[in-house]
Amino acid sequence: MSLPLSPARVVDRLRAAGCVFAEDEARLLRSAADSPDRLAEMLELRCAGHPLEQVVGFAEFAGLRIALAPDVFVPRRRSEFLVERAATLGGPGTVVLDLCCGSGAIGAALAARLGDVELHAADVDPTAAACARRNLAPYGGAVHLGDLDAPLPRTLRGRVWLLVANAPYVPTDEIPLLPPEARDHEPPVALDGGADGLSVQRRVAAVAPRWLAPGGHLLIETSRRQAPATAALMADQGLTARVEQDEDRDATVVIGTRAGGCETGGAGNCTKGNAPRPQDREAGQ
Repeated sequence: MSLPLSPARVVDRLRAAGCVFAEDEARLLRSAADSPDRLAEMLELRCAGHPLEQVVGFAEFAGLRIALAPDVFVPRRRSEFLVERAATLGGPGTVVLDLCCGSGAIGAALAARLGDVELHAADVDPTAAACARRNLAPYGGAVHLGDLDAPLPRTLRGRVWLLVANAPYVPTDEIPLLPPEARDHEPPVALDGGADGLSVQRRVAAVAPRWLAPGGHLLIETSRRQAPATAALMADQGLTARVEQDEDRDATVVIGTRAGGCETGGAGNCTKGNAPRPQDREAGQ
């Protein structure tokens, strides 16, 4: 067993590794470690450049503690803006679909805000999907493993009121410019958006109409520079698109709305409306 590391020694090691908020990180590492050996192991990982959130096993996001594992995308604070904008369009009873869900942070935050929702999420990465299952379990969320919408149940078609996606949007040739924490320790599938950064967004926009209920909304996080192109992708699929931004968080969200239905979303078929569930149709409701 290793000798306990003093708080000052932990701070000094973090400072030497270039951690700007060494004191805060030291407190977090000490609180997350269950033994001196585990603290020493976590400190080595952090000093080697691993994201703090992956090292301690969780991230703070939208007021929630989101479980994380090594090599899983760390939710960014800017994505809280996507949650906030989506939450204004939904309510209890909303059918929510989180594509490219990663750890499930966005879906979990939406469920926590909206209340009793029908929550689905999908990701192609098995490790991320396993994290998402942990994070969405308290909300009864179903996590589907597979490429984009391929693993989704057909009964979900035409019923989704809020389809949210933080799909990768970094152009391939800009990946080397990312901070080492992201570039070296997050999966490329969660970062690389193809040559123009829009390859996955393009696919999300293409499949969205088959899943959205009339009047339902597609929300995609993107960059300020790419927002006009993201909006055009939605318009090409018949969605009415608008761009919303938050300067403080450097966050940009494009919202596309399918024609028909109601103006806002939540419980019921029209008032904050979802399409009737297949079982409701069978019961004559």
